[in-house]
Amino acid sequence: MFEKLNVVTEFLTIYGLKLVVALVIILVGTRIAKWLSAVTRNVMRKKNVDPALQNVTVSLVYYGLLGFVVIAALGQVGIQTASFVALIGAAGLAIGLALQGSLSNLAAGFLILVFRPFRVGDFVELAGVSGAVEKILIFTTELKTADNKKVIIPNALVINGTITNFSANDIRRIDLTVGISYADDIDRAKDVLMAVVNADERVLAEPETVIGVHTLADSSVNIVVRPWVKTPDYWPAHFALTEAIKKNFDRAGITIPFPQREVHVVRRDAGLQGDNQA
Repeated sequence: MFEKLNVVTEFLTIYGLKLVVALVIILVGTRIAKWLSAVTRNVMRKKNVDPALQNVTVSLVYYGLLGFVVIAALGQVGIQTASFVALIGAAGLAIGLALQGSLSNLAAGFLILVFRPFRVGDFVELAGVSGAVEKILIFTTELKTADNKKVIIPNALVINGTITNFSANDIRRIDLTVGISYADDIDRAKDVLMAVVNADERVLAEPETVIGVHTLADSSVNIVVRPWVKTPDYWPAHFALTEAIKKNFDRAGITIPFPQREVHVVRRDAGLQGDNQA
């Protein structure tokens, strides 16, 4: 009886304090992990970081610290944590290989949220698809196309491809090419084009509009018209200017030619008949 009591007493003496210390480590460590997570969230909110990125970062901070706390507590009670850490690393490697595509999208989503090549509401071209950005998620980015289709693009394709953001700058240049007949007066055509541009209030005075002969094509003299407008006015001004150019050219008697080709037919019937008679 006394021997069993001595064994229990010895066990409590040796491991009791370690168990208490391990519990204290877990309790204090958990509180510290929660506190640091809250501090991280507050700092990111003050910096106006995207909410999705806030949630991911806070979760990584909390569970990463919690993992260290658990390992420290296990080490305190005498459990060999080296093999435990190695096991966790091997499991993490296996999971990482199995979820390689998802992790790639996760990393790409993190980079998009950090560097902000585009924001919600911007009109962009991603992975060959054009549309307005509706959502920027951790794994995917959602676009709404001009014909109201929802397109979901994996973030890995977004970050590894070319990103064209049409809404990034305040102003954009409209590039129009207008063809006139070789018989028309180029200077008069340029005057008409400048009058059309100046009549539209959406066209900016600076940068200056460029109007000039671009190419001497097969069927027309091509003139470029390059006015600058505010980004939201791009398409309304584009459509309006195109229509106004056609109407004003008609009034001024300036021709917008279409491709033509002359075909000359050479008849050889008479010569062939003479040879046959001979």
